[in-house]
Amino acid sequence: MRFGRRLYNFLLSGSQAYAAWDMEVSTSILKNRKKLLFLLALAAPIAAVCLSEAYEAHEMLGGKSAYAPAFYTTTIFLASIAVGLAAGLITGCIGAGGGFIITPALMAAGVKGILAVGTDLFHIFAKAIMGTTVHKKLGNVSAKLAVAFLVGSVAGTFVGGYMNKWLYNTDPLLSELFISTIYAVLLAFLGFYALFDFLKASRGSKGNASADAHGGPSGMTGLSIKMQSLSLPPMITFDEDLVPGGRRISGWIVAAGGVVVGLLAAIMGVGGGFVTFPMFVYIFGVSSMTTVGTDILQIIFTAGFASIGQYAIYGYVFYTLAVGMLLGSLLGIQVGALTTKVVKGIHIRGFYAISIIAGFINRAAALPKKLKELEIINLPSGLVDIIQDVGNVVFWAVVAFFGIWVFSKFLMNVGKLREEG
Repeated sequence: MRFGRRLYNFLLSGSQAYAAWDMEVSTSILKNRKKLLFLLALAAPIAAVCLSEAYEAHEMLGGKSAYAPAFYTTTIFLASIAVGLAAGLITGCIGAGGGFIITPALMAAGVKGILAVGTDLFHIFAKAIMGTTVHKKLGNVSAKLAVAFLVGSVAGTFVGGYMNKWLYNTDPLLSELFISTIYAVLLAFLGFYALFDFLKASRGSKGNASADAHGGPSGMTGLSIKMQSLSLPPMITFDEDLVPGGRRISGWIVAAGGVVVGLLAAIMGVGGGFVTFPMFVYIFGVSSMTTVGTDILQIIFTAGFASIGQYAIYGYVFYTLAVGMLLGSLLGIQVGALTTKVVKGIHIRGFYAISIIAGFINRAAALPKKLKELEIINLPSGLVDIIQDVGNVVFWAVVAFFGIWVFSKFLMNVGKLREEG
């Protein structure tokens, strides 16, 4: 139980750090007229094609076969915006968790898993290069840490990307089963722990879901002390400005952490950002200031190498879908962030738990059909179809209810928000 709590706090703190980055880059894009016009210029021809629905289905460029339509119908274009909007609302309003539902949401909308992963990674990469103001953070970046970490993360993206492509080429159903299982396990763990914390808080318990189980980011954890005590050359010195003489850690340990992040990014399509922050702070013992700057570079390069080097060149990125998601997320994050000023924190915690559990239900409900199609289990076709349909209905109903609730709170309090702004 104690290990589970520590792991939950580890992932939650990373998810919150990733959400903070997502909000920063989204705000940067919206405040920069040139960036916003560039994005709208990309979206305009896509919207025109969607509304006309003039194209016939044909094989995707860069792919050996049609993994998904290379054109857009009005319905799927609106669905892509809705996915980005939902993720943005969760990120902005809850401050965590939005990135976890993008790939499951795309799969729930009918996009094949490998394409959902590749498209999500490309969406993250595009947002990073458009919105990140790296020059403001360079003073907090340890170049040596960044290089060692990126060597590992790039290697990890190759391994993760190869695994997904090998599974897909062996049998597309294996790829679907693998990705759905990974998300079902992760979302079940996060969702039910979050629900437990919400129930404790609603009963007036003093439990704190965001409390650090490792002793706090400001101090060294026992694990980070052990990591820094291992002398495996080359040794990297960092945080010289904060600690006399700086702290030291083996470059091999940092690279190994990068491999884990790159592997997760390439397999799940989340960019790896939700693991980097707690890994640097709690495992490596790096200060939060240095971690933030290094994490910015990590997201750009890891998502870039994974999306382009492992998916785009093989035809596994749905570019127009990525643009729709980016548009939706920019709006959702801003509305969600403003809504937090007029809603109770306990409600936000409840919706966080429910949204993550809905993602778990959706992916878990898809597993029986995949297992039957692979002839691993023998269940009636009608039953597995019903289970999958129930999972889809539950997921989209929760997302729709959450979206309507947030927008209603936002619209009813526009006047109050203007006065505060």
